[in-house]
Amino acid sequence: MDAYPENPRTNVLSIVTLVTSILGFAIVPIILGHISIRQIRRTREQGRVMAIIGLVIGYLTLLGYLIAITVAVVIFVSRGMSGA
Repeated sequence: MDAYPENPRTNVLSIVTLVTSILGFAIVPIILGHISIRQIRRTREQGRVMAIIGLVIGYLTLLGYLIAITVAVVIFVSRGMSGA
């Protein structure tokens, strides 16, 4: 019998979620974050906070991309309509 208890494992998908969200991906960390939270709930692994942070960054990145696309479309449409 070991004198030290074994450390709980960290969910690999939660790490991947955090890394991909920091790299600027949006859809990948959102999907992986939800999957990793479900796995963590089932297996009792660690990494829930990393998955949640990755999800938040992923959703904020997606929001930023959507705002940038909307602004670009509005600019192109308004310039097209003014004949410039």
